[in-house]
Amino acid sequence: MKLLAIDTSTEACSAALSIDGEISERYEIAPRKHAELILPMIDELLADAGCSLAQMDAIAFGRGPGAFTGVRIGTGVVQGLAFSIDRPVVPVSTLASMAYGAMTEFSVENVLAGIDARMGEVYWGAYQRSADGGVQLLDEESVCVPDETFMPTTGEWFGAGTAWLAYSEVLVARFKEQLKAQQPDLFPRARYIAALGVLGVAAGEAVMADEAQPVYLRNNVAKKKAER
Repeated sequence: MKLLAIDTSTEACSAALSIDGEISERYEIAPRKHAELILPMIDELLADAGCSLAQMDAIAFGRGPGAFTGVRIGTGVVQGLAFSIDRPVVPVSTLASMAYGAMTEFSVENVLAGIDARMGEVYWGAYQRSADGGVQLLDEESVCVPDETFMPTTGEWFGAGTAWLAYSEVLVARFKEQLKAQQPDLFPRARYIAALGVLGVAAGEAVMADEAQPVYLRNNVAKKKAER
């Protein structure tokens, strides 16, 4: 399988190419430069691999939650690419990608993934490794204040994401008996989304391009922007 993956949902911007399980990636921390960087990243990956976009079997993307503008950019780019080659799209949770990344990089089984959502809130999800090698969400993804985050009842947990930097004191105190370690500078990135995207294709989670929708969690963001 050949799968292209992108993510522009946070300060990080990345694109990855998975060819029969081998993943190459372009990754950069570049706030507000996502629209400028993402297409050249894709072109470089395809050129280095000697592939064309038309050879892709599917395209995966970080569907959110994350920065409102970044999530919109990612959704728009992937829809345009998928329409142009008539290929399906695999929406992947950015929180799930962070959990997968933590499991892969730090050999942990349980991850509390959190992104700083600003306005005193976090985007939050608790994940465990699934039987197929991916991740399984407990409870549901949410946006909430740090001291109301979902708390698993058992197990040792690893904290991942910028929420653990912005609200470290509150979260460490809340999970002190269960928290094994934390990695605040772990971001969603395309290489993790590519791996989960391949699993998503196998699980029948791919959709047509016009069905690929962003997930903001904080549904009143667009309304507030319009009102301003």
